[in-house]
Amino acid sequence: MQETEKIWVNGELVDWADAKIHVGAHGLHYGSGVFEGIRCYETEKGPAVFRLQDHLQRLEDSAKVLYMDLPYSTAELRAATHELVAANGLPTCYIRPIAFYGYGDLGVATTGNPVDVVIISFPWGAYLGEEGLEAGISTMVSSWERVGPNVIPHVAKATGIYLNSMLATTEARRAGYDEAIMLSGDGYVADGPGENIFIVKEGRILTPPLSMSILPGITRDTIIHLARAFGYSVEETLLIRTDLYLADEMFMVGTATEVAPVRSVDGREIGVGPITLELQKAYLDVVNGRDQRWSDWLDVVETARTPAEV
Repeated sequence: MQETEKIWVNGELVDWADAKIHVGAHGLHYGSGVFEGIRCYETEKGPAVFRLQDHLQRLEDSAKVLYMDLPYSTAELRAATHELVAANGLPTCYIRPIAFYGYGDLGVATTGNPVDVVIISFPWGAYLGEEGLEAGISTMVSSWERVGPNVIPHVAKATGIYLNSMLATTEARRAGYDEAIMLSGDGYVADGPGENIFIVKEGRILTPPLSMSILPGITRDTIIHLARAFGYSVEETLLIRTDLYLADEMFMVGTATEVAPVRSVDGREIGVGPITLELQKAYLDVVNGRDQRWSDWLDVVETARTPAEV
């Protein structure tokens, strides 16, 4: 992680090195927190955060699922995000808001623990590598199953859930693959450790339904909107492992990942197809402000200017 100048902590901008929590924080011991991954892109109108309100609403919804009352409204967190992006002066950056139960009691119950809220912004390139965005990534089906919806509510982007993702990613990387694919407890395709999955078969675009205990991805929703606008049929449907092997195309999406073609699954070559590349280009055009049809998704940040620039 590349350090920047400021981090927003509980209503104040503090120096990067001073953004600390107590080792007794509840969230550190029990994973009792929620977070978001958001990207800001440099556009002709200035730095613009992609679908910021949707991300902040999901943060609030995730907190609600965890019985957590956020001490800030989505409007206040939007203003804080703008303040931080402007303070750090990064026209392109990754933004990580996180809320967690802080220092208080150390029992499993959260009673008596404050809710701390932090926002970080820093430069972060392609999550799975620039080469992967062009040539595609290699994947393997993980031995680690995606947690079920009545085990941990995966509709919430909660910190503790990502131990499940970490195990799958680590397994895949140790085996020489770029990323993992996770199945549900009954063997259907769920998602990646940090991405949603799409396949293309005979011109149709297919993706697992939310009932597969997957995160309702904002990039997933964006791709569905774009694909349908381009005239493609997009279906949420159950997929099995061999559907991946026999797909004409496959890609994974997420805020950090953006749109990454999948070139192989478990050693079966798929290649990088034209529909994947079309949607990848369309997505990058939208987030960078080159396609004005979706400009409502861009939340432009007003950055401070010197008197000479006014």
